[in-house]
Amino acid sequence: MSTTKYIFVTGGVSSSLGKGIIAASLAKLLQARGYKVTIQKLDPYINVDPGTLNPYEHGECYVTDDGAETDLDLGHYERFLNVSTSQANNVTTGKIYQSVIQKERRGEFLGKTVQVIPHITNEIKERVQILGKSGEFDIVITEIGGTVGDIESLPYIEAVRQLKWELGDDNALVIHLTLVPYLKAAGELKTKPTQHSVKTLMESGIRADILVCRTEHHLSDDLRRKLALFCNVQKEAVIESIDASTIYDVPNLMLEEGLDAIVLNKLNLSNTTSPNLDRWNQFLTRHKNPKSTVNIGLIGKYVELQDSYKSILESFIHAGAANEVKVNVISIHSEYINKDNIAEKFSKLNAVLVAPGFGERGIEGKVEAVRYAREQEIPFLGICLGMQMAVIEYARNVLGLKKANSTEMNADTPFPVIDLMEDQKSITNKGGTMRLGAWKCELQKDSLVDSVYGSTHIEERHRHRYEYNNTFRDQLEEAGMKSTGINQETNLVEIVEIPSHPWFVGVQYHPEYKSTVASPHPLFVAFVKAALDHSEK
Repeated sequence: MSTTKYIFVTGGVSSSLGKGIIAASLAKLLQARGYKVTIQKLDPYINVDPGTLNPYEHGECYVTDDGAETDLDLGHYERFLNVSTSQANNVTTGKIYQSVIQKERRGEFLGKTVQVIPHITNEIKERVQILGKSGEFDIVITEIGGTVGDIESLPYIEAVRQLKWELGDDNALVIHLTLVPYLKAAGELKTKPTQHSVKTLMESGIRADILVCRTEHHLSDDLRRKLALFCNVQKEAVIESIDASTIYDVPNLMLEEGLDAIVLNKLNLSNTTSPNLDRWNQFLTRHKNPKSTVNIGLIGKYVELQDSYKSILESFIHAGAANEVKVNVISIHSEYINKDNIAEKFSKLNAVLVAPGFGERGIEGKVEAVRYAREQEIPFLGICLGMQMAVIEYARNVLGLKKANSTEMNADTPFPVIDLMEDQKSITNKGGTMRLGAWKCELQKDSLVDSVYGSTHIEERHRHRYEYNNTFRDQLEEAGMKSTGINQETNLVEIVEIPSHPWFVGVQYHPEYKSTVASPHPLFVAFVKAALDHSEK
């Protein structure tokens, strides 16, 4: 008999209703009651992972400690739970089919015809249960990407149907997230889209145990009764999910609705301990009652889509609360920055962050942003490509190497201060081949980053192919750009800073991936504090 309980979160009517936030909020409440919980995401696209997807297509690519390139929802899971995820927490159709085809090539199916049922669905079921069978978790929440009725989601829905039947009602339940739209002309909420969505789910053999209804207006008692009757759920299992001012309100809203209590009752688990959300609510209080405001420029190439920099934006929320400061993030497209307009664009900024990215577009604008922040002594943080731009800018404008560049942008540059990593030169496949996951870094004693971290040993997550070229290290150091973080194993420069500047740091890694509500990232906390100091001057 299974000791791990499984919760499946499906969606209907519309995408982007917030399945990930509902899953993370429920997990937070269950964790706050003392249960060990993890969340996984099943993505229906055929890409093996989102690593090769343009940020405009799918938002940011989130990276785990073990080097998995995953859906951005895993960032929400980690930020809410303060627990690391792994390769096992994100499964795609591409991974499923790749695994089944490899098994078929090895002859593991003994001459059978390989089909969606049972071979694909068996593979999905195995992946769903990997985390449960590890013995680490009491409850595994699985979010199914897309909406019910999508062709690409059908194998996942069928796998859930089979698992629910195999595990039994005490060990598995389905939460269906749906939309109850408000028609302004009629002046009322309409339940019909939800009814159709639940009907589609039932046609696939699954009855929703709990209905979570996204809505702009409160659900009346009559409306809840109607939904319960037509959607075949208990009235107390109709949960309102009203629009919130911040995603961090959602756990409290779900607590008020009793979502965690009904889940525990249905799974036959103890419901006697109230969730301890004291620390969470302390964060919310600080977030909602800032004592000051700072303006931080986010200089990037994908600023039209906020999800492209999701983890950075959330890190600013965590760091803002830690400093009791409201962080106004002002997105500035690097493609439209030049010497003539930069003073105007940056006139109200208290700090500048140059964001990660790939490719040549918008690069000169990023270099110009670094120059202005350095010369005007505005607090600066460069992440990944942003750190590389800082090195290029310093080489050009301080060392006088006017044609300094990265070989990613100009393969023939005479001064390749940023170059392709040695172990990347023989690689031809793009997917999953970068320097990925957590790597150790040794910090220079008495450096700015040493004081920020309070330790000389750190471990941070990476996602890059190009690196600081050590050939130019002595020149850069002598000119005042210090290498204050080194990976001892590869001798790779991970951090640069300019001690003569009030606050100037570039990091090759992605600190935003490790910032959570319970543990705001120290680099973001210090950067926001530097912005606050700048604003007070």
